[in-house]
Amino acid sequence: MFRWKTTAAVTAVLALALTGCAGAQEPDTEPTDVERGGEVTLVAVAAPGSLDPAAATMGPLAPYFEAVYDTLLRVDAAGELQPWLATEWAYNDDRTELTLTLRDDVEFTDGSALDAETVVANLERFKDGTASNASRLAGVTSIEASDDATVVITLALPDPNFTLYLASEAGLVASGEALADPDLATNPVGSGAYVLDTEATVIGSSYHYTANPDYWNPDVQYFDELTVTTFADPAAIVSAISAGEVDVVQLPKEGVDPAEAAGWTVDQIQPGGFAGLMLFDRDGQLSEPLGKVEVRQAINYALDRPALITALNNGIGEPTTQVFPSAGAAYDAALDEAYPYDPEKAKELLADAGYPDGVTLNLPDFGNRDNYAILEQMLAEAGITVAWTEAQLQNSITDILSQKFSAVYFALGEPTDWGTIKQIISPEAAFNPFHTQDPALDELILSVQTGDEVAQAEAAREINEYIVENAWFAPIQGSFSLIGSSPDVTVTVPTLTTYPSIFDIQPK
Repeated sequence: MFRWKTTAAVTAVLALALTGCAGAQEPDTEPTDVERGGEVTLVAVAAPGSLDPAAATMGPLAPYFEAVYDTLLRVDAAGELQPWLATEWAYNDDRTELTLTLRDDVEFTDGSALDAETVVANLERFKDGTASNASRLAGVTSIEASDDATVVITLALPDPNFTLYLASEAGLVASGEALADPDLATNPVGSGAYVLDTEATVIGSSYHYTANPDYWNPDVQYFDELTVTTFADPAAIVSAISAGEVDVVQLPKEGVDPAEAAGWTVDQIQPGGFAGLMLFDRDGQLSEPLGKVEVRQAINYALDRPALITALNNGIGEPTTQVFPSAGAAYDAALDEAYPYDPEKAKELLADAGYPDGVTLNLPDFGNRDNYAILEQMLAEAGITVAWTEAQLQNSITDILSQKFSAVYFALGEPTDWGTIKQIISPEAAFNPFHTQDPALDELILSVQTGDEVAQAEAAREINEYIVENAWFAPIQGSFSLIGSSPDVTVTVPTLTTYPSIFDIQPK
């Protein structure tokens, strides 16, 4: 199962983003009696294709970037927006102009200083770059440096989550002098707490970082050395845990018992999102059957969600038919009863759609199709035959975004209503690759974007109802992440992301 998360926020943070807040003068870093020292090894499920911030993807890959680059703002483990490179931020009255005030004591590891022009250059590169979330800045009409310490960002329309983007990929800042260097992809130059040790790093496998001796915020530098290593295979993760080679891991279900046996702490994070079938081709461009709402509804009726959760995740997780987070205004518990397990109802719907003999659902096989034998069996019992197409894990996101797959089994989502809309529902959403659109839905999306709090909540609920009724997806369960930490470290578990920040991992 894949998980492609991005930093987002709960109600308190969203309120800040909506009203236009002024950040505190200094980052909110709690005093600690922990003495810095030693090494820590983090495990990521994949390596980044590039360390250039214009191509960055955070979520489970965040440590690679967070170690060497600072973001303009930061979301802490409690889900609260904090100042970072920007000490203050404020919107104008209609929330279309955001003004950032920058720190004046930040130096990049090449000796150059942070200034507004450098921030402008980084934001523009991200907007025009290859990152999967580059579209987050699509609504930006101008980025200007009004003086050396002030950046003004103008939006065509309000974006309820915009400040949160500046605490994630879009807010990563590299040295202005290094932006034109082609080596930036493998030799990052930032102002972060750590510096990549290129001699001790194996690109694509293991990345070794040492503490930045000139870091502006030494209170959050808890280690002398930090390593981020890639283990995609559950057996390799279990072996590394048992051998005491790693400290923090996003655990596969196979790793829970071995981790606990080794004295590890295992925490479950449920920041929002879902796992299940993403039925992308809703207009039938690649798969004619998926263009029929009855076929998509049939797929939903074919799923025995509790049984799938037991088989796929050892019973961990809650069944759902919704893609919106349960903490958001869009969520409606009644909608989780929309598609009870009913293979006969599924067959009736297929017949109504003109497919009395059933349909074929094409799914990519990223090398783990054996994990989904029960899913394949359930669909088959409802008249839906799964045809697997061999695909490459390392190309999965690129292939999805390029309309290569009509449907895919995936885990995805954000823990805010607006984040969910922008990620998977709006016509320009990255994970709406076929750009499915409905004028009625467009009006509701605009209400969430520009309306007051009451209008936003009502429109979000209507969007959720529309998405469930029209079966844009076939969710199985709410998404979650299991974080394992060794007895040598203490982890403050995040509420909003699937992987803890390096600033929330300390030596015990």
